[in-house]
Amino acid sequence: MARLTPNAPRYRDESVPAHPGMNRGYPLVVFGDHRFCAGSNLQVQPMPGPHMHSQVELNFVLSGSMTYWFDGRVLTLSAGRLALFWGMIPHQVTECETDTSFVVLYVPMAVFLELPTLSELRAAIFRGAMIEALDIKSYDKDMFMRWREDLLQGDGQLETIVKDELTARVRRLDREGWHDLREMSPLAHRETPLSHDHDRALRVEKMAQFIGEHALEDISAEQVAKAADLHPNYAMTLFKRAVGLTIKQSITRHRLDMAQSMLIASDLPVASIAFDCGFGSLSSFYTAFEQRFKTSPAAFRQTYSRITRVA
Repeated sequence: MARLTPNAPRYRDESVPAHPGMNRGYPLVVFGDHRFCAGSNLQVQPMPGPHMHSQVELNFVLSGSMTYWFDGRVLTLSAGRLALFWGMIPHQVTECETDTSFVVLYVPMAVFLELPTLSELRAAIFRGAMIEALDIKSYDKDMFMRWREDLLQGDGQLETIVKDELTARVRRLDREGWHDLREMSPLAHRETPLSHDHDRALRVEKMAQFIGEHALEDISAEQVAKAADLHPNYAMTLFKRAVGLTIKQSITRHRLDMAQSMLIASDLPVASIAFDCGFGSLSSFYTAFEQRFKTSPAAFRQTYSRITRVA
């Protein structure tokens, strides 16, 4: 194995320190960025301490080998391996071989919440798993490099394309097999700095699950908080930090996803769809739909109908 080298930290002043009362030896850093984006640096560098961020992080290792401290366990990723995990689980690259490189992508948790077919995989991510793909494709390296280049351009249309392609790859990963590296890895030789963060992840999972199951009903943030046995104010803060959406925004997103599907798959009147999907008024449905999809429900249905007729 090549020599393991400590390099300068990649993460700087875009972060803010959290939990100042914790052990100074573990300077946990929390990122407030919820974007869909890519790491600008291919070179892997050890980090001075654990950090957290709201997105799901995907790592495709191009060369070398890197070691993570991941919520109290030691995990190693080598060239040609693909792993993903929720950034709200404290993690830190502690060492790496010389010239280790990787593509790192940051995907908002909201993207995963939009994929109901990934229920088991998504639940594992919320529980704090380090997911590793069991089947690596011959094109994965080129695709991850392409996605990185596209996201770094800051082009909204390219971002949408990458999102579609990447979610398709994640669905294929879910279908073709994965395992949890954390379950296969040894405990670290030091005490975990935030042992209660695993409990936080489970509570966010409970809230997300409750929203997914009851979004079409007349539910409130207080009911979502109760599902996780949390005070509403704390629940709303925790959920926003973890998912990048407020509880209300997440409920609305689920309702809009269902409404979009019903506009495509049924001939029901727009008003019926709005009320069936949990909106209290037609005006609130139109406002939310147009804000998200940049078109009206009727125009969306007409556009999709034209596309299917041409096809």
